[in-house]
Amino acid sequence: MNSIDIHKVLQMLPHRYPFLLVDRVLDYTKGDRLTAIKNVTINEPFFPGHFPSRPVMPGVLVVEAIAQACGLLTFVSEENLLTENGVFLFVGIDKARFKRQVEPGDQLRFEVKMVRKMRGIWMYQGNAFVGEELACSAELMCTYKDFA
Repeated sequence: MNSIDIHKVLQMLPHRYPFLLVDRVLDYTKGDRLTAIKNVTINEPFFPGHFPSRPVMPGVLVVEAIAQACGLLTFVSEENLLTENGVFLFVGIDKARFKRQVEPGDQLRFEVKMVRKMRGIWMYQGNAFVGEELACSAELMCTYKDFA
């Protein structure tokens, strides 16, 4: 199994607290798929306002976490892309569906698959699970921009 710990995740993604949403990569196959996790705690900065009486992780952040997993898949697949001034950016989000609320104490498992790459655009299918329950699914399109 190919795994990536938080230290390597921090080297690969430019995100930092409170916006780094991937804790560990469990396994990946270059150019194909990646499985990662996020441990959701009550200490997340969005819970006091979303919602005070019933904390729920915002769906847009679940989609962002899936996108970060897609970025990690791209970086392990195309190591020459990883530069100090580069950023992986959304181009599109299609067919996003939310099937289950994500609450404190849940562990999100992201399963992302690279569908294809065409003219600098990567296309992915991503799912977020809590246990075996699907929480969110989406098709994502991303590109890489080096600001050097």
